[in-house]
Amino acid sequence: MADNETYTPPKVWVWDKANGGEFANINRPIAGPTHNQDLPVGRHPLQLYSLATPNGQKVTILLEELLALGHSGAEYDAWLIRINEGQQFGSGFVDINPNSKIPALLDRSGAAPVRVFESGAILTYLAEKFGAFLPTDAVLRAETLSWLFWQMASAPYLGGGFGHFYAYAPIKIEYAIDRFSMEVKRQLDVLDRRLAESTYLGGTDYSIADIATWPWYGALVLGNAYGDSAEFLSVHEYKHVLRWAGTIAERPAVKRGRMVNRVNGDPAEQLRERHTASDFETRTQDKLDQETA
Repeated sequence: MADNETYTPPKVWVWDKANGGEFANINRPIAGPTHNQDLPVGRHPLQLYSLATPNGQKVTILLEELLALGHSGAEYDAWLIRINEGQQFGSGFVDINPNSKIPALLDRSGAAPVRVFESGAILTYLAEKFGAFLPTDAVLRAETLSWLFWQMASAPYLGGGFGHFYAYAPIKIEYAIDRFSMEVKRQLDVLDRRLAESTYLGGTDYSIADIATWPWYGALVLGNAYGDSAEFLSVHEYKHVLRWAGTIAERPAVKRGRMVNRVNGDPAEQLRERHTASDFETRTQDKLDQETA
């Protein structure tokens, strides 16, 4: 990789997989499958193929919240997709999500399976299917969807921009870090101003707008994203975001949802596959490791 002070872009860019570093198996400049691989199917109507990134957590949190409300139809099988190994480029996964990104959902409850991809679309689909976490009042619904789409548009600046250049890029580029730090702090200020006037993003009630935003910005201000980025960004300045993030973090369904399809951190908080509610008690990675020790 060229030094950022001397690099001059060529007239025509050519992909070199070696420049991808640790992300070489995650991104490529073309679409479509790289290999044939059928996806597993469990016994529940909802089949989720995912990983516990912030975008993946959105869906598992919502599903656990729906189950906590008593929506038994929200029972689901969560299958682990290891994106570092390129499993998102298997033919079965691409059939559900042609964009080869997690999460991807297949709803087999009807006469014909329904595929849903993009986390915001999945949240909206499930909220409408079960009539929960999305207001029916036109004004409140518009507010909730506006914040949902705000998150969908803003997250690339946080994850793909700030998070990448601050925590993951093989070289530190001052301009890139400054550029994205400025934007993330602006976004945190947007959130803080909204949450100064409203308990939750959509209004007085917790909704899919909060469920979408919390795994990104909640994790950031609680110190659970990108190393020491919370200190770097002075997140203590955003007291309303901190209040909101702390409140949501205590919800039991949020705690469960964060565990599903997780492959790093404390093994006791990793439920790499989820097929029934009892898996949280019996199938976390620490228990599986004990069985094989």
